[in-house]
Amino acid sequence: MVDVVVEQGRTVRAASTRKRTGLRNALGRKSTVAFLLTLPLIVLIALLVLYPAMYSVHLATLNKSMQKFVGFGNFTFLFKRDTFWMVVKQSCIFAITAVFFKALMGFIVAHFVHNLPAKGQRKWRGMLLVPWVIPPAMSTLAWLWLFDPSYSAFNYTLSFLHIGPINWLGDNLWARFSVILVNVWYGAPFFMIMYLAALKSVPDQLYEAAAIDGANWWQKIWFITLPMMRNIIAITTLFSLIVTFANFDIVRILTSGGPLDQTHIFATWAFKVGIEGSDIPLGASVSLFMVPILAVAAIFILRDVSKRGNEA
Repeated sequence: MVDVVVEQGRTVRAASTRKRTGLRNALGRKSTVAFLLTLPLIVLIALLVLYPAMYSVHLATLNKSMQKFVGFGNFTFLFKRDTFWMVVKQSCIFAITAVFFKALMGFIVAHFVHNLPAKGQRKWRGMLLVPWVIPPAMSTLAWLWLFDPSYSAFNYTLSFLHIGPINWLGDNLWARFSVILVNVWYGAPFFMIMYLAALKSVPDQLYEAAAIDGANWWQKIWFITLPMMRNIIAITTLFSLIVTFANFDIVRILTSGGPLDQTHIFATWAFKVGIEGSDIPLGASVSLFMVPILAVAAIFILRDVSKRGNEA
Protein backbone atom coordinates (compact mmCIF):
# COMPACT_ATOMS: atom_id res chain seq x y z
CA MET A 1 0.00 0.00 0.00
CA VAL A 2 2.84 2.35 0.93
CA ASP A 3 4.59 1.52 -2.35
CA VAL A 4 1.48 2.44 -4.30
CA VAL A 5 1.22 5.82 -2.55
CA VAL A 6 4.91 6.54 -3.14
CA GLU A 7 4.60 5.56 -6.80
CA GLN A 8 1.57 7.82 -7.24
CA GLY A 9 3.47 10.71 -5.63
CA ARG A 10 6.36 10.18 -8.00
CA THR A 11 3.96 10.14 -10.97
CA VAL A 12 2.31 13.41 -9.86
CA ARG A 13 5.71 15.08 -9.35
CA ALA A 14 6.91 13.87 -12.76
CA ALA A 15 3.77 15.17 -14.45
CA SER A 16 4.16 18.52 -12.69
CA THR A 17 7.81 18.68 -13.73
CA ARG A 18 6.88 17.92 -17.33
CA LYS A 19 4.25 20.69 -17.29
CA ARG A 20 6.74 23.23 -15.93
CA THR A 21 9.31 22.12 -18.48
CA GLY A 22 6.77 22.34 -21.30
CA LEU A 23 5.70 25.83 -20.19
CA ARG A 24 9.34 26.90 -19.92
CA ASN A 25 10.07 25.57 -23.40
CA ALA A 26 7.00 27.30 -24.83
CA LEU A 27 8.00 30.63 -23.28
CA GLY A 28 11.51 30.11 -24.58
CA ARG A 29 10.36 29.90 -28.20
CA LYS A 30 10.75 33.04 -30.24
CA SER A 31 7.34 32.58 -31.84
CA THR A 32 5.60 32.48 -28.46
CA VAL A 33 7.46 35.52 -27.18
CA ALA A 34 6.66 37.37 -30.39
CA PHE A 35 2.97 36.50 -30.05
CA LEU A 36 2.83 37.68 -26.43
CA LEU A 37 4.57 40.94 -27.33
CA THR A 38 2.17 41.62 -30.20
CA LEU A 39 -0.94 40.51 -28.29
CA PRO A 40 -1.80 44.05 -27.07
CA LEU A 41 -1.59 45.31 -30.65
CA ILE A 42 -3.76 42.42 -31.87
CA VAL A 43 -6.39 43.25 -29.27
CA LEU A 44 -6.24 46.94 -30.20
CA ILE A 45 -6.68 46.14 -33.90
CA ALA A 46 -9.60 43.85 -33.08
CA LEU A 47 -11.30 46.64 -31.12
CA LEU A 48 -10.58 49.51 -33.51
CA VAL A 49 -10.68 47.72 -36.88
CA LEU A 50 -12.43 44.36 -36.79
CA TYR A 51 -15.37 45.43 -34.65
CA PRO A 52 -16.21 48.53 -36.77
CA ALA A 53 -15.80 46.44 -39.93
CA MET A 54 -18.20 43.78 -38.70
CA TYR A 55 -20.61 46.44 -37.49
CA SER A 56 -20.57 48.14 -40.90
CA VAL A 57 -21.43 44.79 -42.51
CA HIS A 58 -24.37 44.54 -40.10
CA LEU A 59 -25.49 48.09 -40.92
CA ALA A 60 -25.38 47.36 -44.66
CA THR A 61 -28.08 44.72 -44.19
CA LEU A 62 -30.59 47.08 -42.55
CA ASN A 63 -33.11 49.52 -44.00
CA LYS A 64 -32.86 53.31 -43.72
CA SER A 65 -34.46 53.38 -40.26
CA MET A 66 -32.07 50.59 -39.15
CA GLN A 67 -34.95 48.58 -37.78
CA LYS A 68 -35.56 45.99 -40.50
CA PHE A 69 -33.27 43.40 -42.05
CA VAL A 70 -33.15 43.78 -45.85
CA GLY A 71 -30.21 41.51 -46.71
CA PHE A 72 -28.61 42.60 -50.00
CA GLY A 73 -31.36 45.14 -50.67
CA ASN A 74 -29.04 48.13 -50.30
CA PHE A 75 -26.54 46.67 -52.75
CA THR A 76 -29.30 45.88 -55.23
CA PHE A 77 -30.51 49.47 -54.96
CA LEU A 78 -26.99 50.79 -55.58
CA PHE A 79 -26.41 48.59 -58.62
CA LYS A 80 -29.45 50.20 -60.29
CA ARG A 81 -28.15 53.76 -59.84
CA ASP A 82 -26.05 55.37 -62.56
CA THR A 83 -24.40 57.64 -60.00
CA PHE A 84 -23.01 54.64 -58.16
CA TRP A 85 -21.30 53.25 -61.26
CA MET A 86 -19.96 56.71 -62.02
CA VAL A 87 -18.45 56.77 -58.53
CA VAL A 88 -16.92 53.32 -59.10
CA LYS A 89 -15.39 54.48 -62.37
CA GLN A 90 -14.14 57.75 -60.89
CA SER A 91 -12.67 55.99 -57.83
CA CYS A 92 -10.73 53.56 -60.02
CA ILE A 93 -9.45 56.34 -62.29
CA PHE A 94 -8.51 58.48 -59.29
CA ALA A 95 -6.70 55.70 -57.40
CA ILE A 96 -4.88 54.06 -60.32
CA THR A 97 -3.78 57.34 -61.92
CA ALA A 98 -2.65 58.87 -58.63
CA VAL A 99 -0.72 55.76 -57.53
CA PHE A 100 0.97 55.47 -60.93
CA PHE A 101 2.24 59.06 -60.88
CA LYS A 102 3.16 58.86 -57.19
CA ALA A 103 5.26 55.78 -57.92
CA LEU A 104 6.83 57.40 -60.99
CA MET A 105 7.64 60.68 -59.22
CA GLY A 106 8.88 58.85 -56.14
CA PHE A 107 11.19 56.68 -58.26
CA ILE A 108 12.65 59.67 -60.13
CA VAL A 109 13.15 61.79 -57.01
CA ALA A 110 14.61 58.83 -55.08
CA HIS A 111 17.25 58.39 -57.81
CA PHE A 112 18.00 62.11 -57.70
CA VAL A 113 18.51 62.07 -53.92
CA HIS A 114 20.40 58.76 -54.01
CA ASN A 115 23.01 60.18 -56.40
CA LEU A 116 23.63 63.28 -54.28
CA PRO A 117 26.64 63.51 -51.95
CA ALA A 118 26.00 62.07 -48.51
CA LYS A 119 26.02 65.50 -46.82
CA GLY A 120 23.36 66.88 -49.13
CA GLN A 121 21.01 63.91 -48.91
CA ARG A 122 19.83 64.66 -45.39
CA LYS A 123 18.77 68.21 -46.30
CA TRP A 124 16.91 67.10 -49.43
CA ARG A 125 15.19 64.20 -47.66
CA GLY A 126 13.91 66.58 -45.01
CA MET A 127 12.58 69.11 -47.51
CA LEU A 128 10.99 66.52 -49.80
CA LEU A 129 9.17 64.85 -46.90
CA VAL A 130 7.40 68.09 -45.91
CA PRO A 131 4.27 67.47 -48.11
CA TRP A 132 3.81 64.05 -46.52
CA VAL A 133 4.35 65.32 -42.96
CA ILE A 134 1.88 68.23 -43.15
CA PRO A 135 -1.70 67.20 -42.22
CA PRO A 136 -3.64 66.60 -45.47
CA ALA A 137 -6.51 68.88 -44.52
CA MET A 138 -4.16 71.80 -43.87
CA SER A 139 -2.18 71.39 -47.09
CA THR A 140 -5.38 70.87 -49.11
CA LEU A 141 -6.71 74.21 -47.85
CA ALA A 142 -3.60 75.84 -49.30
CA TRP A 143 -4.26 74.11 -52.62
CA LEU A 144 -7.86 75.30 -52.46
CA TRP A 145 -6.57 78.87 -52.44
CA LEU A 146 -4.27 78.10 -55.39
CA PHE A 147 -7.29 76.81 -57.32
CA ASP A 148 -9.61 79.65 -56.28
CA PRO A 149 -11.62 80.88 -59.31
CA SER A 150 -11.20 84.58 -58.42
CA TYR A 151 -7.82 84.75 -56.69
CA SER A 152 -6.10 81.66 -58.10
CA ALA A 153 -2.32 81.90 -57.96
CA PHE A 154 -2.17 79.50 -60.88
CA ASN A 155 -4.43 81.67 -63.05
CA TYR A 156 -2.45 84.77 -62.06
CA THR A 157 0.74 83.07 -63.25
CA LEU A 158 -0.90 81.84 -66.46
CA SER A 159 -2.07 85.39 -67.22
CA PHE A 160 1.56 86.38 -67.87
CA LEU A 161 1.62 83.75 -70.60
CA HIS A 162 -1.62 85.15 -72.02
CA ILE A 163 -3.47 81.94 -71.17
CA GLY A 164 -7.07 82.47 -70.17
CA PRO A 165 -8.20 81.68 -66.62
CA ILE A 166 -8.96 78.02 -65.97
CA ASN A 167 -11.94 76.99 -63.90
CA TRP A 168 -9.90 74.46 -61.93
CA LEU A 169 -12.65 73.15 -59.66
CA GLY A 170 -15.73 74.06 -61.72
CA ASP A 171 -14.96 72.08 -64.87
CA ASN A 172 -15.32 68.28 -64.79
CA LEU A 173 -11.99 67.50 -66.44
CA TRP A 174 -9.97 70.11 -64.56
CA ALA A 175 -11.59 69.20 -61.23
CA ARG A 176 -10.55 65.56 -61.69
CA PHE A 177 -7.06 66.68 -62.65
CA SER A 178 -6.85 68.93 -59.58
CA VAL A 179 -7.75 66.28 -57.01
CA ILE A 180 -5.32 63.81 -58.59
CA LEU A 181 -2.58 66.46 -58.65
CA VAL A 182 -2.99 67.21 -54.94
CA ASN A 183 -3.02 63.51 -54.07
CA VAL A 184 0.19 62.95 -56.07
CA TRP A 185 1.83 65.95 -54.38
CA TYR A 186 0.90 64.60 -50.97
CA GLY A 187 1.75 60.91 -51.52
CA ALA A 188 4.88 61.02 -53.72
CA PRO A 189 7.26 61.64 -50.76
CA PHE A 190 6.16 58.34 -49.21
CA PHE A 191 7.19 56.49 -52.35
CA MET A 192 10.41 58.50 -52.47
CA ILE A 193 11.54 57.52 -48.98
CA MET A 194 10.61 53.84 -49.50
CA TYR A 195 12.40 53.66 -52.85
CA LEU A 196 15.40 55.50 -51.46
CA ALA A 197 15.73 52.90 -48.71
CA ALA A 198 15.48 50.14 -51.34
CA LEU A 199 18.15 51.81 -53.50
CA LYS A 200 20.52 51.86 -50.54
CA SER A 201 20.28 48.07 -50.35
CA VAL A 202 21.27 47.44 -53.99
CA PRO A 203 24.95 46.35 -54.04
CA ASP A 204 27.24 48.70 -55.95
CA GLN A 205 29.11 45.69 -57.31
CA LEU A 206 26.17 44.92 -59.59
CA TYR A 207 26.37 48.35 -61.20
CA GLU A 208 30.14 48.06 -61.53
CA ALA A 209 29.83 44.67 -63.23
CA ALA A 210 27.15 46.04 -65.55
CA ALA A 211 29.37 49.01 -66.46
CA ILE A 212 32.21 46.65 -67.30
CA ASP A 213 29.85 44.73 -69.59
CA GLY A 214 28.99 47.99 -71.37
CA ALA A 215 25.49 48.52 -69.96
CA ASN A 216 24.07 52.02 -70.31
CA TRP A 217 22.01 53.95 -67.73
CA TRP A 218 18.66 52.58 -68.89
CA GLN A 219 19.90 48.98 -68.95
CA LYS A 220 21.16 49.32 -65.36
CA ILE A 221 17.74 50.59 -64.29
CA TRP A 222 15.82 47.89 -66.17
CA PHE A 223 17.96 44.84 -65.39
CA ILE A 224 19.36 45.70 -61.95
CA THR A 225 17.46 48.42 -60.10
CA LEU A 226 13.88 47.40 -60.90
CA PRO A 227 14.35 43.64 -60.23
CA MET A 228 16.09 44.39 -56.91
CA MET A 229 13.33 46.83 -55.87
CA ARG A 230 10.43 44.77 -57.20
CA ASN A 231 9.08 43.60 -53.84
CA ILE A 232 9.32 47.07 -52.31
CA ILE A 233 7.55 48.53 -55.32
CA ALA A 234 4.75 45.95 -55.06
CA ILE A 235 4.18 46.39 -51.31
CA THR A 236 4.36 50.19 -51.49
CA THR A 237 1.95 50.26 -54.43
CA LEU A 238 -0.53 48.01 -52.61
CA PHE A 239 -0.40 50.11 -49.45
CA SER A 240 -0.81 53.36 -51.40
CA LEU A 241 -3.65 51.87 -53.47
CA ILE A 242 -5.58 51.04 -50.30
CA VAL A 243 -5.00 54.48 -48.78
CA THR A 244 -5.84 56.29 -52.03
CA PHE A 245 -9.07 54.35 -52.55
CA ALA A 246 -10.10 55.31 -49.01
CA ASN A 247 -9.06 58.95 -49.42
CA PHE A 248 -11.59 61.45 -48.13
CA ASP A 249 -10.15 64.81 -47.11
CA ILE A 250 -8.64 65.94 -50.43
CA VAL A 251 -11.80 65.47 -52.50
CA ARG A 252 -14.05 66.66 -49.68
CA ILE A 253 -12.18 69.94 -49.18
CA LEU A 254 -11.45 70.74 -52.82
CA THR A 255 -14.68 69.86 -54.62
CA SER A 256 -17.07 68.10 -52.18
CA GLY A 257 -17.66 65.69 -55.06
CA GLY A 258 -18.66 68.36 -57.55
CA PRO A 259 -19.30 69.53 -60.10
CA LEU A 260 -22.41 67.36 -60.57
CA ASP A 261 -20.88 64.47 -58.54
CA GLN A 262 -18.14 64.08 -61.16
CA THR A 263 -15.29 63.89 -58.63
CA HIS A 264 -16.95 61.76 -55.97
CA ILE A 265 -15.03 58.70 -54.80
CA PHE A 266 -16.21 55.93 -52.48
CA ALA A 267 -15.43 57.72 -49.21
CA THR A 268 -16.95 61.08 -50.13
CA TRP A 269 -20.06 59.59 -51.69
CA ALA A 270 -20.55 57.27 -48.72
CA PHE A 271 -20.37 60.36 -46.49
CA LYS A 272 -22.87 62.22 -48.67
CA VAL A 273 -25.31 59.31 -48.79
CA GLY A 274 -24.85 58.08 -45.23
CA ILE A 275 -24.31 61.24 -43.16
CA GLU A 276 -25.72 64.10 -45.22
CA GLY A 277 -28.49 61.94 -46.68
CA SER A 278 -29.31 60.33 -43.30
CA ASP A 279 -29.12 56.82 -44.80
CA ILE A 280 -26.32 55.22 -42.80
CA PRO A 281 -26.96 51.63 -44.02
CA LEU A 282 -26.73 52.75 -47.65
CA GLY A 283 -23.54 54.69 -46.88
CA ALA A 284 -22.09 51.59 -45.23
CA SER A 285 -22.95 49.60 -48.35
CA VAL A 286 -21.06 52.10 -50.52
CA SER A 287 -17.96 51.92 -48.33
CA LEU A 288 -18.04 48.12 -48.25
CA PHE A 289 -17.93 48.00 -52.04
CA MET A 290 -14.23 48.90 -51.81
CA VAL A 291 -13.46 45.61 -50.07
CA PRO A 292 -13.72 43.22 -53.07
CA ILE A 293 -11.80 45.62 -55.33
CA LEU A 294 -8.93 45.97 -52.88
CA ALA A 295 -9.02 42.27 -52.01
CA VAL A 296 -8.48 41.29 -55.65
CA ALA A 297 -5.58 43.76 -55.97
CA ALA A 298 -4.03 42.52 -52.72
CA ILE A 299 -4.28 38.85 -53.73
CA PHE A 300 -2.53 39.38 -57.07
CA ILE A 301 0.21 41.63 -55.70
CA LEU A 302 0.97 39.57 -52.58
CA ARG A 303 0.89 36.31 -54.55
CA ASP A 304 3.44 37.76 -56.95
CA VAL A 305 5.63 38.88 -54.02
CA SER A 306 5.40 35.45 -52.40
CA LYS A 307 6.25 33.73 -55.69
CA ARG A 308 9.39 35.83 -56.16
CA GLY A 309 10.36 35.22 -52.53
CA ASN A 310 10.13 31.46 -53.01
CA GLU A 311 12.18 31.67 -56.20
CA ALA A 312 14.86 33.64 -54.37
